[in-house]
Amino acid sequence: GAGAAMAHDAWLTLLQAAQFAPRAWLEVLRTCGSAAAVLAEPARALIAHGLPAEAVAKLSAPDETTTARWRSWLEAPGRSLVTFGSPEYPARLAELADAPLALWAEGTQPTLLHAPQLAIVGSRSPTADGRDTALQFAKYLSARGLTITSGLATGIDGASHSGAVGELGSTVAVLGSGLDIIFPRSNEKLAATIAARGLLVSEYAPGVEPQKFFFPQRNRIIAGLSLGTLVVEATRRSGSLITARYATENGREVFAIPGSIHNPLARGCHWLIRQGAKLVEEV
Repeated sequence: GAGAAMAHDAWLTLLQAAQFAPRAWLEVLRTCGSAAAVLAEPARALIAHGLPAEAVAKLSAPDETTTARWRSWLEAPGRSLVTFGSPEYPARLAELADAPLALWAEGTQPTLLHAPQLAIVGSRSPTADGRDTALQFAKYLSARGLTITSGLATGIDGASHSGAVGELGSTVAVLGSGLDIIFPRSNEKLAATIAARGLLVSEYAPGVEPQKFFFPQRNRIIAGLSLGTLVVEATRRSGSLITARYATENGREVFAIPGSIHNPLARGCHWLIRQGAKLVEEV
């Protein structure tokens, strides 16, 4: 109804202002209770909370073109904005100190955000064995009702989504760009399949191009949505270890598949196992 539309508009305004200090905005949102309540606060009170003055100024003068573009994106079927504090927002993700203010979502199964999830992550250029392992693990676990969550990257991520997408638990893909900009381009077909049978989410609004620092940011959401993270193949410098670190910091479980001492892609997994991750040999 009209009330819901108003609340929606309050969120679209808040998200424009909050694009670059989301953590400070989250604290204000927790204090005020809703986007509408934040908008009703006097500017000086918000600035006293530690919010940047130019961001606060945006609250009273959002860019109407952007708002209209976001609104029309959201009007298409299967799309929604999952906002912090709403019943649609997943409880596990809300536990994070730097939980996203909102997730833009596209797909046929929005309730997957609340399903028991296992993150499966790993190298962008895995061995054939690693790729196959990710695919088989994802297929088996998803067939038994676990939702597989990953980052739609090439390699292990893509294999995990592919294994899970047709099965009972399906899959959630967390992007490091707006949902209308699929990156990498080579996964466009996979993204369409996930939209049809699972769920795509991003904290970045439609139209936002991927940037290098978005990917480690995105990893906290992958870990935050999930009960645990399984690393299949990873070098010591892999972004997957960032996901595993977020999982550990938030009290989630970390699992790693070991490999040959001659495979550099086993190094990251072996390091995790030395740090206390569970060594996994079979599903």
